[in-house]
Amino acid sequence: MKPGDHEPMRHTLRLRRLGIDTYRELVIYMRSDCQVCRSEGFEAESRVRVSLGSRAIIATLNVVTGPCLLLPEEASLSEAAWQALGGREGAEITLAHPEPLESLGYVRAKVHGKSLDDSAMRAIIEDVVAGRYSDVHLAAFITACAGDHLGVEEMVGLTRAMIDTGERLRWDREPVLDKHSVGGLPGNRTSLIIVPIVAAHGLTMPKTSSRAITSPAGTADAMETIAPVDLDIAAMRRVVERESGCIVWGGAVRLSPADDVLIRVERPLDLDSEGQLVASVLSKKIAAGSTHVLIDMPVGATAKVRGAPAAESLSRSLIAVGQALGIEVRIARTDGSQPVGRGIGPALEARDALAVLQGSPGAPADLRERALELAGQVLELAPDVASGRGRELARSLLDDGRAWRKFQAICAAQGGMREPPRAPHTHTFAATRRGAVATIDNRRLAKIAKLAGAPSDPSAGVDLHAPLGLEVTAGDALFTIHAAAPGELAYALAYAEAHPGVIGIVP
Repeated sequence: MKPGDHEPMRHTLRLRRLGIDTYRELVIYMRSDCQVCRSEGFEAESRVRVSLGSRAIIATLNVVTGPCLLLPEEASLSEAAWQALGGREGAEITLAHPEPLESLGYVRAKVHGKSLDDSAMRAIIEDVVAGRYSDVHLAAFITACAGDHLGVEEMVGLTRAMIDTGERLRWDREPVLDKHSVGGLPGNRTSLIIVPIVAAHGLTMPKTSSRAITSPAGTADAMETIAPVDLDIAAMRRVVERESGCIVWGGAVRLSPADDVLIRVERPLDLDSEGQLVASVLSKKIAAGSTHVLIDMPVGATAKVRGAPAAESLSRSLIAVGQALGIEVRIARTDGSQPVGRGIGPALEARDALAVLQGSPGAPADLRERALELAGQVLELAPDVASGRGRELARSLLDDGRAWRKFQAICAAQGGMREPPRAPHTHTFAATRRGAVATIDNRRLAKIAKLAGAPSDPSAGVDLHAPLGLEVTAGDALFTIHAAAPGELAYALAYAEAHPGVIGIVP
């Protein structure tokens, strides 16, 4: 080596596992006085390229001060980053500044109201799936697209990009049926009943579901209290080929993987915009190989879709995007004035669905009838079921036990059936006067369930005892809060006591 020549500096640190859970956010932890931070000018929230062998990730830096957690020559990763990188205790990692993200220019353009074409949407979603966006970047993109800021062509482009950046299933049969609720209505866990009804008739229904975004439970959360849902593509295919249907988590099978990344940030933002809802629903249905999809759209004053104009707009978007991407979409507008069933929260909703499938005398009648109506409409998407005969067929499949036997078989094929958990702490709110239940605030009731711990704790939530129209007297139970810990129960109680109009009673 000639005098004055220098080898390029390799910025390396030694990995130490601290076991910090950041859900899916990729985070790296380094000392503020370590040689890499000082020489590269890394600060808190900097984006850092982390390499180990042939693998690399982009992580957000959290700075540690003082000697309590890490030595200057050490770094740590969040559990999500550790898994993504294939971390090993004591392994040497290489750190560098990441390449600039050109797709952020498209995000900035959207923030300023510009329309994005297919290539722009693809560039953004490719970077999202590759883990190149920080939560700040994701929040900017989600917010820029919120409300009515996506036109139909942009929705098509976003949906197509979300499909193309993940796995895609194709089946050697038709039709391939599916059903999805746009949400916003507590309970309403009809998919756990509809899938076995449809599959028991021999039709194909590979149901992939999301976890909760802004609600106390998603279908995947409820099903997970009964059977495994985190199946890979091969396992999902085996279940469907054997039983004609499944109920699995879409994130585990990497069908539209961008959706679960966006959902992780949408949840704390409490945002669920029309364009992203359309892309989320249809990307997963198309990626799962569906040819015909029924959309359950609850409409009500405190539901997600609050009135006829909003329902019309969302229906047009779903049908138009589905048509552009080659699938048939039908809309079923349903009553969104009150929760469906009694349970609100993963295990409580699963309990209600099981009661309907088993034909239990105390099963919620409204959940049963709603599931039969929607199952009938799904069945009528098939050429062998005449228009107007679907509900009768669905009732027969449920009442004679074929649907229950099919559900048990699906659970066994997915890894085994189990009993939904029960929360150890409960508190019942009672009516303070005589009257009739006139209003139910769906949003506040869902908020109480979430404050009690749902969906993070599957046993948490709310049991509704007083549907609309019920005559009550002072002391009658209105709803019961379920929680896994006393602190969560107290938190939910405080909110419920501060909002006594959640259940409105008139003389």
